[in-house]
Order: sequence, then C-alpha cells, then structure tokens
Amino acid sequence: MEYKTIEDLGNLQGKVVMLRADLNVPMDENFHVTNDARIVRTVPTIKLLKSKGAKVVVVSHFGRPEGKGDIKNSLSHIVKDLEKAAGYKVVFVDDCIGEKVDAAVKSLRDDEILLLENLRYYNEEKKGDEAFAAELVKPVDVYVSDAFSTAHRAHASMVAAAKLRPAAMGLLMAEEVNALSKGLNDPKRPLMAIVGGSKVSTKLDLLNNLVKKVDKLVISGGMAHTFMKASGIDTVNEANSLVQMDMIETAKEIMKTAKANNCEIILPSDVVVSKEFKADAEHKTVSLEHIPAEGWILMDVGEKTIEAINQKLEECKTLVWNGPLGVFELKPFDNATNKVAEKAAILTAEGRLMTVAGGGDTVSAMENAGVADKFSYVSTAGGAFLEWMEGKELPGVVVLKK
Repeated sequence: MEYKTIEDLGNLQGKVVMLRADLNVPMDENFHVTNDARIVRTVPTIKLLKSKGAKVVVVSHFGRPEGKGDIKNSLSHIVKDLEKAAGYKVVFVDDCIGEKVDAAVKSLRDDEILLLENLRYYNEEKKGDEAFAAELVKPVDVYVSDAFSTAHRAHASMVAAAKLRPAAMGLLMAEEVNALSKGLNDPKRPLMAIVGGSKVSTKLDLLNNLVKKVDKLVISGGMAHTFMKASGIDTVNEANSLVQMDMIETAKEIMKTAKANNCEIILPSDVVVSKEFKADAEHKTVSLEHIPAEGWILMDVGEKTIEAINQKLEECKTLVWNGPLGVFELKPFDNATNKVAEKAAILTAEGRLMTVAGGGDTVSAMENAGVADKFSYVSTAGGAFLEWMEGKELPGVVVLKK
C-alpha cells in the first residue's frame, strides 16, 4: 500500500496516540444514538492500538456547532455507546485542547480510552489552522486517522495535525482507500458504474471523470431524464420528469466523450410512471414512446431496463455504485434498485464481481435492498466518496502517503 499504516509506526508501547475518528452519528431529540455504525467501525482500530500498548485519545467532529459549544452538538452523548462498542471505560473531557486535556492524558489508565469534545467547537478546525493543530497534538506522540468521510476537507485535525506527528491510516481508512482504489483506480475489467441522482448539474465532475474510466455507465434517477431527452426521447418533458433543459447540450457532450473513450452508456428502455409522488400511488410501466405527456411522473425504471442492466452486470468484474435507480424511498418504486442490487450481491457471493457502493442515499438504498453486508464494500462516506469518484485528490488521504 502506498500509504502509511499503523504497522509503519513501529513500537507503540506506552505511546499516546491521537485517533481522528468520525463519530458524527445520528441522534434523536433526547440525544440517543439512533445508528451506531460509525462508532462500531472505529472499534477495530482502537483495539489494535490498545493491543500494541498505546494510550488512545479519540477526537472527532459532530454536527455543525459553527465554532461555539452547545449541548446539542456535544460528544458527551456518545460516551455510553463508545464504551459498549469498544469494551473500555471512556473518560470524557469537555474540551479538545488545553490544560484539562493534558491532565487527562497524563492520568489515563490502561483500561481506559480518552474522548475529547467536538473539534468544531473551534472555528480554527474548519479553517485548517496550524496553531490549533499544534495545540491539539501537544499531549500526544503519534497521529492516526480513521475519518475517511472527512478526508476531502483540509481541516486542522485532518491535515495540519498529521504533519506534526508520525502519522498513519487506521484500519477503517485503509480499508476504505483500498476498496476504492480497487474499484476505480486499478479495477478488474470490465468495470461498470451506476450513477443516480436528481440533477445532472450536481454530478458533472463525476460523470466527466467516469466516462473516461469505466467500460459501462448506467445513468439513473432523475439525471437519466436529461440524457433520455438529449438522446432523442421526445416524450420526456418538464411536466412528467426531472429533465434539465439547460443541461441537454452538456449531456450530449458527455455522451460524445463516452463514445470517444469506448464507454457504453446505458439508459432506461422502459419506465414506471405514477399518478402521484407518494408510496403505493397508481402506477404503470410504459415504453419510452408511450410516456404520458402530463398527469404522470417518472418514478423508476421498468423490468426491461432491469434485465438489460443485470445482463451487462454478468459481463463485468467490478461495479462502483452511487445513487439509486428510482425513487427508492417510496414503495414500490424501489423495485429496480432492489433487483439490480440483489443481482450484484449474488455475483459478489459467487466471486465473479467486486462491488463498491457509497455516498448518502446509496447506503440507505443498499440497506433497503437488504444487501449492505453482501457487497465487497459499502462506504459510509458521502462527500469524500463522491470526490474520490470524481478523480480528485483528498487532502486527508494525500497527507498520509509514504
């Protein structure tokens, strides 16, 4: 691996290690954690560091406190969940720099881990302030980053801090970077990407990068409507779809670039239209030439499109997935996403396909389809996953190169 890992740090016995985690978990109004996935995924790195005799100091951002402390965005709410997941007593300090932290580090016992308060209580964190980073790492000997989801931000705890101490990736960060590299940078071919989303305008960088890298590109969701219109499907209009008329020429350019790079673009061949934008609304499957001009809305793709995508998947060795095929939040318009996800999961289990999925709605869609644990890798990162797919260098990853 071209990045520094914990194994590159040498002897950690008695060393104080700062672990930059992502503990930005969802909570209800009573400050109870509703999904502890990010906490659980940090535990293997904590346990590895502890097994090497290190004293572990965990730091993270949480919510958007915008540089001032407030109880709503305090990491104190996750102490019990972290204790339960890690199996160690968690000592919490209501600051992340200063004398309180120094004292807590000095008195930390072997059966404890230290959790510091929200980094974003300080504006200097988001500004990438070097003086703040120096204060942050003052009581520690080593820096380890496990927060891939924040790696696209050059925040103080992600970049400046990593430059001030011997630094390495944690197990989760290494796993994420390794999976994404196999998925996009050095994939087994043929390589397919599925990209969904409501608007072409929000995923221009992504589409322009992918058409030069992948062999087959499925364009889905509302974005597909613009590409359908651009490819001559006149039945798609602003009354029945999410077509962006001002992006038609851009879509044509992307298709032209795809052709020049031998990238096959796969668009819907049939669609599911609905009377209303709600679950279980009246709906029907129609061919493209029979899309009603108005009174119906494009909600999903039909069985012919599902079959075509699944047949293409059979030919592929790698799949990278970002964005659902339809309005998966409303049943039965999750049908296409579920069926293609299930097919990808079967091919993964058979060892025929390497599958990487990630970014916002995609994780929810994979969970809804019941395949989140059946893909090769599902990334919990949103913006960082997207920027990686866009071919951009992530500051929090680059800083950990060997």
